Amino acid sequence: MSVKAPKMPDIPKEERTASVVQLLEVVNYQTELIQHLKDEIAIIKGDKPKPKIKPSGMEKETNKNNDKSSNGKRPGSAKRNKTKDLIIHNRIPIPPEDIPEGSIYKDYKEFVVQGILIRPDNTVYRLERWKTPDGSYIEGKLPPYIQGHFDPSLTSYIQYQYFQCLVTQPLLLEQLLEFGVYISSGQISRILIEGNDDFHSEKEGILSTGLEISSYINVDDTGARHKGKNGVCTHIGNELFAYFESTGSKNRINFLTLLGAGKNEYILNSDAFDYMKSQKLPQIQLQLLTIMCGQKIDTSEKWYDFLEKLGINKARHIKIATEGALVAGLIENDIKPDLVILSDDAGQFNILLHALCWVHAERTIHKIIPYTDEQRLALKSTLDKIWKLYADLKAYKKNPTAQQKSELENQFDEIFQEKTCFITLNLALKRLFQNKSELLLVLDRPEIPLHNNASESDIREYAKRRKVSGGTRSSDGRKSRDTFTSLKKTCRKLKVSFWKYLNDRNSKQNSIPILSELMRKKVFTPP
Repeated sequence: MSVKAPKMPDIPKEERTASVVQLLEVVNYQTELIQHLKDEIAIIKGDKPKPKIKPSGMEKETNKNNDKSSNGKRPGSAKRNKTKDLIIHNRIPIPPEDIPEGSIYKDYKEFVVQGILIRPDNTVYRLERWKTPDGSYIEGKLPPYIQGHFDPSLTSYIQYQYFQCLVTQPLLLEQLLEFGVYISSGQISRILIEGNDDFHSEKEGILSTGLEISSYINVDDTGARHKGKNGVCTHIGNELFAYFESTGSKNRINFLTLLGAGKNEYILNSDAFDYMKSQKLPQIQLQLLTIMCGQKIDTSEKWYDFLEKLGINKARHIKIATEGALVAGLIENDIKPDLVILSDDAGQFNILLHALCWVHAERTIHKIIPYTDEQRLALKSTLDKIWKLYADLKAYKKNPTAQQKSELENQFDEIFQEKTCFITLNLALKRLFQNKSELLLVLDRPEIPLHNNASESDIREYAKRRKVSGGTRSSDGRKSRDTFTSLKKTCRKLKVSFWKYLNDRNSKQNSIPILSELMRKKVFTPP
């Protein structure tokens, strides 16, 4: 039996004291909480929950005026010759029927038809055997690109279908059998996860090079189950590269370890101690570590043994000391201390020079639900001001000036220090104002993006994969998933065909340069 909730009385404006307004907002919060619980119950019962509010339109709103050219047409809307660069494999002349006598041939009209061949292409290599004068035998050797009983084109096709098109292994097996390929599910699995050392090596080069040549990185993480347990996949990248690594946790130590790109060192120096002080490590523990200044440790096992011998055994103290030593190790190994890390405000990413995503910041305001007309007007007015500031920041990035920088800082202060009639809105604005330095870092570093959409777009791959085939079951499978996703996304950013890349690497031609080399070339080649 469902009970209808009583309607909230309409309290006149003149009777709304500060206490009444705050109580109304508490009621509003409780209403949202009840709806959330109702949605969860509906999902458990197999019903549909209440539709969610649409996401923020701040980026679209500020791009609205830039989507069309001066003549009202969208950029690139001119008709183009779609087959101009098409490779033609066959040309078939077709004369007309019943050509009248005395007709003169003038020219022809071309009609292009595209097609694709999907059929088995099996080869038998007849390795000649010769008997030498001394009675021994010698025989011909297979080409170096032949690794097993499946040629590079078939190997590339299997990798492309699985990692690019998200085709599951059972469907891929069914497809290949229908094409006339004799292969088992175990052989498909081995092609996908075994013998990929060259690919793994190239993937690691992407991260080390990316960190070396970049002034900023986008970061994000998402769930990635492994062996039936919840894990996490972390994305690190920007417009040059994308790097994915799956691990068991999402804390800051894990992130710092990933940034080390396999060269992690625990170092006690001024950088480490500055970090520990900023994280409020107690003086006793700080003094113990300061005495050991200059210490360098190359493995986590030795580091934790070292802390235990010093008598540092509380979890929080171990955590801060470890983070500080890793930060110092990164800087020692040429990670730039002014490397900007742009995130959605997840705490584990708040290291070095941290910047916040404006879309996520605006979402804090956007998701507030007003109760009265007055509150709706206050919320709309605030959102309009934030969108205006966001548009101005985008313009500043293109042509930064000292005067405009000062004006934008003042504009930020006016918006986020404003006291409205809506207490919940005021609290949200106050919280965002505390992040002023991270939200306005773009004023000092105009090259960094204002949002983290690039990272969210890249990591959506894992959300899709999770829905299609769940988690991984072997360490090799998890490693291969991370590697090929990193390579695929990096190829996209560098304008390299992932299909051609796979064929090139599997056939051992290596005509496509190493991706890290292409990244360097893109950075250091003048536009």
